[in-house]
Amino acid sequence: MSLQNTLSQHIKQAVSSVYDAQLETVEFQATRKDFEGDITVVVFPMLRLVKGNPVQIGEAIGNYLVKEVPEVSSFNVVKGFLNLVLSDAYFLDFFGNVSNFSKYGLVETTDDAMMVEYASPNTNKPLHLGHIRNVLLGYSVAEILKAAGKKVYKTQIINDRGIHICKSMLAWKRYGNNETPDSSGLKGDKLVGNYYVRFDQEYKKEIAALEASGKTTEEAKAEAPILLEAQEMLRKWEAGDKETVDLWKMMNGWVYKGFDTTYKTIGVDFDSYYYESNTYLLGKDNIIDGLKSGVFFKKEDGSVWCDLTEDGLDEKIVLRSDGTAVYMTQDIGTAIQRVKDQPDINGMIYTVGNEQDYHFKVLFLILKKLGFSWSQNLHHLSYGMVDLPSGKMKSREGTVVDADDLIADMAQTAQNISEELGKIDDFSEEEKEKLYRTIGLGALKYYILKVDPKKRILFNPEESVDFQGNTGPFIQYTYARIQSILRKADLNSTNTAVSFSQVVLQDKEKEVLKQLQLFPETVQIAAANYSPALIANYTYDLVKMYNSFFQNISIFGADTEEEKNFRVQLSGAVAEVIKNAFAMLGIEVPERM
Repeated sequence: MSLQNTLSQHIKQAVSSVYDAQLETVEFQATRKDFEGDITVVVFPMLRLVKGNPVQIGEAIGNYLVKEVPEVSSFNVVKGFLNLVLSDAYFLDFFGNVSNFSKYGLVETTDDAMMVEYASPNTNKPLHLGHIRNVLLGYSVAEILKAAGKKVYKTQIINDRGIHICKSMLAWKRYGNNETPDSSGLKGDKLVGNYYVRFDQEYKKEIAALEASGKTTEEAKAEAPILLEAQEMLRKWEAGDKETVDLWKMMNGWVYKGFDTTYKTIGVDFDSYYYESNTYLLGKDNIIDGLKSGVFFKKEDGSVWCDLTEDGLDEKIVLRSDGTAVYMTQDIGTAIQRVKDQPDINGMIYTVGNEQDYHFKVLFLILKKLGFSWSQNLHHLSYGMVDLPSGKMKSREGTVVDADDLIADMAQTAQNISEELGKIDDFSEEEKEKLYRTIGLGALKYYILKVDPKKRILFNPEESVDFQGNTGPFIQYTYARIQSILRKADLNSTNTAVSFSQVVLQDKEKEVLKQLQLFPETVQIAAANYSPALIANYTYDLVKMYNSFFQNISIFGADTEEEKNFRVQLSGAVAEVIKNAFAMLGIEVPERM
């Protein structure tokens, strides 16, 4: 039973015996830093049942708890807040009872399965900074859900068809001279992306020429020969024209190879892949079934719609009058197909930018109306854009920040700062290179994940690699410092099944223990809210508290061997929690820095 549950029972008993009133709930909060105490009971809500002065009520409950609850050693009352001081024995018992901090806070996997979709790129360009936020969020949420006990399937849907890929294909066909990734030395996704930019350049030239001949801008955009040819190429692809399909397969193959390299560099993975070229015809049968059951209705022109006006939305088309699908149709079909493929799925999380908020409200509502039980557990992990100090990115103009270039730049920034600090002179070149990548990637991931997903981010690479403040490298450095302490102590730091009955806790040690206690609950709350930011900021708080302990209390200069062992093992426990928390964020921790 948790401390709060234990205290709640005793507080209810106190109110019952002293005031003859039956309290239903007890409200707790963290004790403010300027007051003594480890946990605070809020007295004000009790005044609905108990008449009297809140300070006197707090005093009466405090006296009862000191007498009846061994964990409570003393108390103080400030206005309507009862601040409880917990005994050293309570904290030391907690610490001694965790048999292995390497598993602490992690729950064994249950049969409750969720699918998390992330990445979902187009095959006409390489991954960029916007994709990085998507990929990092989706992967991290999947790992947090796993840590919280869920069975997780990681997936993505690849947008591998449509006019965008035909634009790259046509530009390569016209201007490529049979260039390949091997002949050019370029990654396949970069090569294809270059031809997408080239298409846009040629398209703009043709528009300008048509405008000069007297066409309006709208006419020029619609009648540019290169666009008409790309549209014809799309029609040929849909008709199964062999030459077009072969070109499509070859260029998409280049892109997939490039994507895989980037995913490997970033350190993310997937359990399954869905391709829009396979899923774009899904959903039509479900629409027909929904028509029969009255979920959808047909208009005079033959188009099929869903009326969501009673739900505060509008009417949504799901099949055009010619029987062709819209995006909503295939999203309905793909969701249903995924549950057919993995029948144990109880829900799905879609990691998609906030410009699609309305789309997902409609999708989830339609799936509920179609009667699927798992539709109650659908979540849109909506996130804001990532900006750079230089401004907004545009793919077709070639002004995006390429993911591979950004990762390389982050490693270079980490190298520059590490060399300035001069702490790795004894590392081999290979060790240095690995460390720069670990720090650079850790800085990038942490900077993006510490922010609430819904907020827009201004990404500053220099700021992210700072070794001070709320950054990945600051936390990585603390982990490495603890590893140095453990090597010096030469103890199995995770074996805490030892009695520390003679240890008298200092306030700084107590703060670290209190923060460690919060980890399992933080994992569960982060999973419930699909929020890596909660894990990131919990870890930063833990590290701040540990560093304050480290700077104020001597580990190896302790008065007794028991105190020294306790402080070493406390350090080891902090390191394990940092490692587990950062694993949920997809961040590695170095043994030395």
